Amino acid sequence: MKRILLLMVLGMSLAQLQAQDEPRNWTVNGYLKNMQTLLFFNDAYPDLSQGKLVDTFFQDNLIHNRLNFRWYPDDNWTVRADLRTRVFYGSFVQASPGYGDQVDDVNNDYFDLSHVILNERAWVMHTMLDRLYLEYVNDKLEVRLGRQRINWGISTVWNPNDIFNAFAFTDFDYEERPGSDALRVKYYTGFASSVELAVGMFDDIDEATMAGLWRFNKWSYDFQVLAGYTRGDWALGGGWAGNLGNAGLKGEFTYFLPVEDSDEDPAFAATLGLDYSFSNSLYASLGYLYNSEGGIRNSITGLFAFELSARNLYPYRHALFAQATYPVTPLFNAGAAVIYSPVQAHALFINPTLTYSIRANWDIDLIGQLAFDQEAEGYRSPLQAVFFRLKWSF
Repeated sequence: MKRILLLMVLGMSLAQLQAQDEPRNWTVNGYLKNMQTLLFFNDAYPDLSQGKLVDTFFQDNLIHNRLNFRWYPDDNWTVRADLRTRVFYGSFVQASPGYGDQVDDVNNDYFDLSHVILNERAWVMHTMLDRLYLEYVNDKLEVRLGRQRINWGISTVWNPNDIFNAFAFTDFDYEERPGSDALRVKYYTGFASSVELAVGMFDDIDEATMAGLWRFNKWSYDFQVLAGYTRGDWALGGGWAGNLGNAGLKGEFTYFLPVEDSDEDPAFAATLGLDYSFSNSLYASLGYLYNSEGGIRNSITGLFAFELSARNLYPYRHALFAQATYPVTPLFNAGAAVIYSPVQAHALFINPTLTYSIRANWDIDLIGQLAFDQEAEGYRSPLQAVFFRLKWSF
């Protein structure tokens, strides 16, 4: 534990050192965040002693440090290593047996690059390298080997093309998003066109993901076509991004066809999004998701616990998304996002946000997550969460 703390202090010290004028072939940056969380469960928290769902309230805390290292041996080579360290403590950690093991299972890929440093009854300290790769760039060719983010998604909220490292919209505190242990080769065939091949590390073919992506521009739109194999499915998809008048129009889709000896059914995910910036700086976006793997009756609490993948991006079959953000002042931003599922459960997710910049490199965020679904007596909210976050970037 002392070594990790020493590394964190050293990384932040190096970040301050590099601000000097002397040229260097390395960089260090990152952030330190502290987030307070209030969780309210209304007949939604499983009480094992009573064998039923009960009302309860938890207060949790998270200290989150990130160090981003870059080393440039020459003009063609880059080494990247990003260390993510988090300390969880509070009543929810205390009430969740095996919390440290649960945290350790998330966002690791083929290689185990994480470690639970502290795993006590009410305290968990976890660290991981979520980026660790070697990159070679020469003219039109890019080759990257190691833990990286293979960003094939186009849309803002849901990405059916993101077959290597899908992410959840509700996980707002992980801006960098998960990575994959993989080899990626990209070749630019023109100013706005490229061919990309990627293969994730695997021991068994059932766990493999390998695919190719072709990007090109036509009729002032950026298009992409995806084909490959992922975890027992053949995957074929595509996407586009361009303008519809003065608005942005994005969409993507992927069809998953199981191999012959698979017990899975075919799956299809597609999303369409529209966004527009008004002259008064108000930004608004709308989106729709069709997810054939989604349910129609399940509880909204599953939004925070379902098995996320490009094959299943949301717990429900249909979802409508709306978001608006507005800079009230140059330092203060307000916004809200709403996701509604027009299925039998009529699930509703509301996500208000307030952000204030205290000074350069210092920000305060107040974020809410309110979950609703419908029962015979009407709408109920089994879970509400409020997050207060202070962030220092260096």
